Amino acid sequence: MNSVDILVSNGTLLAMDQKNTRIRDGAVAIRGDQIISVGNASDFSGWRSSLQIDAQGGIIMPGLVNTHTHASMTCFRGLADDLPLTIWLNEHIFPAESKLNPEKVYCGALLACAEMILSGTTCFCDMYLFEDEVARAAKHAGMRAVVGEVLYDFPSPNYGPIEKGFAYTEMLIEKWKYDPLITIAVEPHSPYLCSPDLLGKAFRLAQSHDIPMIIHLSETESEVFKSRDQYGKTPVGHLADLGVLASNLLACHCVFLTDEDIALMRYFDVKVSHNPESNMKLASGIAPVPQMLKKGICVGLGTDGCASNNNLDIFLEMDTAAKLHKVNTLDPTVMDADTVLKMSTLEGAKALGLGDITGSLEPGKKADLIILDTHKPHLTPMYNPASHLVYAARGSDVRTSIINGKIVMENGRLLTFDLEKAMEDINRIADDIKGERSVI
Repeated sequence: MNSVDILVSNGTLLAMDQKNTRIRDGAVAIRGDQIISVGNASDFSGWRSSLQIDAQGGIIMPGLVNTHTHASMTCFRGLADDLPLTIWLNEHIFPAESKLNPEKVYCGALLACAEMILSGTTCFCDMYLFEDEVARAAKHAGMRAVVGEVLYDFPSPNYGPIEKGFAYTEMLIEKWKYDPLITIAVEPHSPYLCSPDLLGKAFRLAQSHDIPMIIHLSETESEVFKSRDQYGKTPVGHLADLGVLASNLLACHCVFLTDEDIALMRYFDVKVSHNPESNMKLASGIAPVPQMLKKGICVGLGTDGCASNNNLDIFLEMDTAAKLHKVNTLDPTVMDADTVLKMSTLEGAKALGLGDITGSLEPGKKADLIILDTHKPHLTPMYNPASHLVYAARGSDVRTSIINGKIVMENGRLLTFDLEKAMEDINRIADDIKGERSVI
């Protein structure tokens, strides 16, 4: 008789694997941190399990993957809305970030983990300051995370000069290299804030440790103009000249791309994080995602930070991504529900270099899954589960979340830390920020 730790059953199972497996009455068997078997519930009738979870007719699916955010910017949610990107960044966000410290970053990241877990995200990719604190918060929350210290040419509030930034990144790599939940990435901010030497050094460091390199790329039209003026190339062309385009590179935003840019990215198997809500809010533009997908580029979804979105709900991001590109192309068939759902699960995991670990429900993969309660008016009736997930579901519909084989949320309640305290800590930090704004 087979024996497992957790058996999840009595729900519509969407495996999100390459075969797009869907089982009306499905079940997932978990032993330790791994998925042991996936199939019809009847196949597990003789199995013994320490814990049985009844999905109550809901949807069983992989946890969502947020491929780009700045988790601790929960501290700045709503701080400076309705402004152009350059003004928002240079006159508000960078000055506010100069006042950050490890405690603020940890508390902000912990609150972000709460928001993500409660809305179905089980894995996120972060670029920010004091990233050891972000890793520590993710570990405390029980979340899977790819984290990296932002690197740029000017001094950082964390490490100071860039030489110490690389030393800090190497410390992170060494400290977290054996952790089952945390992956470290090398994260230069962008071509416009990083010199060619910095970008080259970052790329070599990532290659030497076989880890991702993550960068903001071609986010605004002005960025492209400046790159052409300075280097005679688009930002993508500039990175190609530097030899830093590669399969482990995750490029975030990619709003303004030429056909040549897209061809280069496909040739070097560069991955992309699409952040439609942030790009819309900052009026940066609309990324040519349908064209990238048509060329075979791996594209995942990201929320960006809470100061430019202002939430971390990937369900909302899916809905926005699907509709935005339909109206932009005047084609209702682009970015169909299945495609967008894949972007938030398996393709997102691939974009982070974690496609063999998470993003789908398959034997041998880590047990990262969520259960949605579909017994709700806005989800009734349900003809097509994928369509419902993209166009009708909300993060608040997620009832249970399992990450790495551990239940981190059950019946809508966080199990790994005190949510009320996390919110109280951020409110206290917000009071401090309000006081500091008088001198920012």
